[in-house]
Amino acid sequence: MTHSLADDRSTVTGRRRIAFAVHTDTDRLPGVATLIRSLALTNPGVCEDFVVLHPGLPDSAFDGLRRLHPRLVTRRAAGRGDVFRLDGYDTVVALDPAMVVLGGIGALLRLRHGVGAVRQVWCDGEGVEHRAVLPDGLLVVQRADVDDATAARLDGDRDRDGNGNGNGDWDAALAEVLTPLDARYDFLTRRLHDDTPVPEQVAVLRFTGPADAPGYGPAVAARRRFELDDEEFRAAYCALPGEKHPDLLAHLAPPLLRARPSLDLARTVADVYRRQGRYDEAVDVLEPVVGDRLDAPRCQETLGVCLMALSRYEEAEARLLLAAASPDVAPRAFAQLARLAWLCGRESDAHAYARDGLEADPTDSGCHAWYVRTRPDRPGERAEPADAAEQLAHVALFAEGQENAGDKVLPEAVRMCFDTDTGPRRWYQQPVHRLVDEAVLEELNARRGVVVGGGGLFLPDTSPNGNSHWQWNVPDRLLARLTAPLAVFAVGYNVFDGQLYRRGRFAESLRVLVERSAFFGLRNHGSIERVRELLPEELRDRVRYQPCPTTVARYLVPGWVDPVERADTVLVNCAYDRAGLRFGHDYGHFLAQMADALRGLRERTDVRYAAHMPADEKFVHDLRREHGLSLPVEQLYDMSNDAIRDLYRRSRLVIGMRGHAGMIPFGCGTPILSLVSHPKLAYFLSDIGRQEWGLSVHDRDLGPRLLERAAAVLDDHPGAVANVHAAQKFLWETTQANLEELRETFGRA
Repeated sequence: MTHSLADDRSTVTGRRRIAFAVHTDTDRLPGVATLIRSLALTNPGVCEDFVVLHPGLPDSAFDGLRRLHPRLVTRRAAGRGDVFRLDGYDTVVALDPAMVVLGGIGALLRLRHGVGAVRQVWCDGEGVEHRAVLPDGLLVVQRADVDDATAARLDGDRDRDGNGNGNGDWDAALAEVLTPLDARYDFLTRRLHDDTPVPEQVAVLRFTGPADAPGYGPAVAARRRFELDDEEFRAAYCALPGEKHPDLLAHLAPPLLRARPSLDLARTVADVYRRQGRYDEAVDVLEPVVGDRLDAPRCQETLGVCLMALSRYEEAEARLLLAAASPDVAPRAFAQLARLAWLCGRESDAHAYARDGLEADPTDSGCHAWYVRTRPDRPGERAEPADAAEQLAHVALFAEGQENAGDKVLPEAVRMCFDTDTGPRRWYQQPVHRLVDEAVLEELNARRGVVVGGGGLFLPDTSPNGNSHWQWNVPDRLLARLTAPLAVFAVGYNVFDGQLYRRGRFAESLRVLVERSAFFGLRNHGSIERVRELLPEELRDRVRYQPCPTTVARYLVPGWVDPVERADTVLVNCAYDRAGLRFGHDYGHFLAQMADALRGLRERTDVRYAAHMPADEKFVHDLRREHGLSLPVEQLYDMSNDAIRDLYRRSRLVIGMRGHAGMIPFGCGTPILSLVSHPKLAYFLSDIGRQEWGLSVHDRDLGPRLLERAAAVLDDHPGAVANVHAAQKFLWETTQANLEELRETFGRA
């Protein structure tokens, strides 16, 4: 199996690219292998690129290292000084083959300024002690802080006497950019003579003499822990407790499973494949070993979930029923069974499964949500629908309960573009995740048109299916038989920076979708570029620009009146889904920078938190715990659409990380600043020519820059509002032109 390459859009979000780097020759390659093993076994959740710099070794020389690490990169280099010029990376942690990692190094990955290094004590030829950074020591290089002149000086002044001793000139070259590190991150074995034990706090141990020199027994023993053969290393990694990086686990566990098959290891491999979206491989791993065993309920559950992701629903249901026979797994299994039945349009079965799950555990939130969602007596609009031929079908994500507030506002905004009546009389509602079967196809074809969108539906992993590999669960053969006019309206390509996924099935489904569509409009030009890359040349021009309708709410909401006065309030929003992809190693930095900015803002205005869903409130809890700063919370997920728009309409400024925490207030005429952790926010700001309204969550100076820009908005608020209105005008004109075309496509009801 091969993944397609991830889209490298790090320049869009400012996501930091981090690498470990080591310079080696043939003789020191075994030391590099020991170093890599030590890094993985002591920091199992870390998996950045590992760059091996070398003088020109044959590619086959690195085969052994590739078995140890999934992200090994080899580059020819003149010497170790090339760590200061390593293209493609923002932060480089330079190591040495004489090192082993003994403890956590997360703090090094969180460094943001200068060149981190330990100033060591060394003696010159006359026995005089000095303290300086040694050229062969650990370095944490922020490449933005080392210009070409400094890099050249460091490389030119490097002492090459083979002893690893630095000199004053090299140390002086670092003086202006040096970030001193604790000695634990580059602890020299020469301090451990006479068999002195290695201190517990040592994170990186560096051998300054032969690895087997007498008098250094504890240090040698510490190194030998990592001198393992491949199978021993894989077994040691897989046996570690706690969270392990999925890329490392997916690299090391499958060969171990082939060598030492076991049910537990099969489930481990399948689970990591599931998290990576490799559902077919997960099934291939589990099916042969699980069979119909009742004593492996968690394996049956994992297998059932993966089969469901492949749209093999009957097989998935059988596996989940086997899992539900176990009291420990039953609530989760029944929640999945309820979801499966709902996906297949079996509402009563979904309700019954949810009830069974609640009988197993009355407190299970998943079963409770499905029980409420599928009960036959749900309150709602009872309007008599119009004739099918007078209705439009709407395929979208329809949020319910305490789900994402943006996903509640968006479908209504889409409908407002086509009709002032947004209810069930004029619209046939088809949830995007539900399977399109013959019965659903008949309902869609009976309508005068089908609108798909908006929102980030081109996403592989929220509710995966094997039919399309994006959010609409429609097989190609049924999509090809859709006779009602089809409009894809304001859909977005929602993949994160660096997110790996398979695009083959998605590209095939996309081609059929574009061929079948009378109108194909994406909500930003970034999405347009990404989607066109996946289409054959003859279809690319059919991809159009259609802004998200939430961005033009002032023109859509009947009776809209701009506020004469606004509350003296700034609203803040953050998002936490796929936090690793959003923040990388920078979450602590982001939180501290936000705390500084919000303290400054609170000196002049009321600052409140706008939670689009309950998980968003993590920011408030973390801010209070880590920085002693409390914010009152506006729980948008419990509000009506009108109340959400009214809250945003009456605020003076919104600082948001979610896409719709920017687009909804912007649509209401409220100034925004975006905390960019996903390309879609940058795409939107680029479309309206306001890139300065975005700040990367990885920005080293996020706090002062955010405070400065927020203060500028508040200082000239009328001008800021006028700026929003001016930017909005183009979006509305584009939308109007598209809607006029679609009225001809669908017919004027």
